[in-house]
Amino acid sequence: MSLLAPLKQSDLFAFNLRNRDRWVAQQAALLPKGARVLDAGAGSAPYRPLFAHCRYETQDFKQLENHQLRHAAYAPMDYVCDITGIPVEDATFDAVLCTEVIEHHPEPIRVLYELARILKPGGRLLVTAPLGSGIHQEPFHYYGGFTPYWYRAFLEKAGFETIAVVPNGGSYRHFAQESVRFVRETRPFGPMLPATTSVAWAPLWLLLAPVLGLAVPLTCSWLDRFDKECRFTVGYHVTATRAPI
Repeated sequence: MSLLAPLKQSDLFAFNLRNRDRWVAQQAALLPKGARVLDAGAGSAPYRPLFAHCRYETQDFKQLENHQLRHAAYAPMDYVCDITGIPVEDATFDAVLCTEVIEHHPEPIRVLYELARILKPGGRLLVTAPLGSGIHQEPFHYYGGFTPYWYRAFLEKAGFETIAVVPNGGSYRHFAQESVRFVRETRPFGPMLPATTSVAWAPLWLLLAPVLGLAVPLTCSWLDRFDKECRFTVGYHVTATRAPI
């Protein structure tokens, strides 16, 4: 496992987060100087520096433990509230960012309607969420993921247009991610295996680890360019524009 540790944050082994960070940076750069932006479900607000040219504000319900947050603590928050009841007037923001949040709310469709309410006509909505993921940030994890059909159907009903839904990598990148996860989670004497099982499992794990933790991810990274359908992508990056009211 120590052999994999130096690669943990490389694009190959953490592409999901890396791709999302790049996408948010690209979207932030498109916003004009002085645009009023809300980071909804901001948590530790990792994207604040990307919006330095904007009037950046944050919202979160602040009920997670520090260890469940990306940077192990909440950032200063402008609005502490449920995301379906943000205490601002209609058409307040030029853009709303909402990354990896809607799967953690019991009513994600209501979330879309609220974000539509607080956006100005022509305002930009930036959303990411998984298509499939393991349980995390429990007990606030209610949905396994959202498809392009869900986004297009409910964003349009909520009052959005010009909807773009882009996969975060293809199926092979997803397979690579889970192959690495298998190696990490089944390591001998790790938290998932009892000591008695680990003793018997260790020799086989040592044989499999280089294949599943390195060879498979490298191969999948190369093969991913040939996946045109992306039916097993890890998630989607979504943009939409608030339609005229």
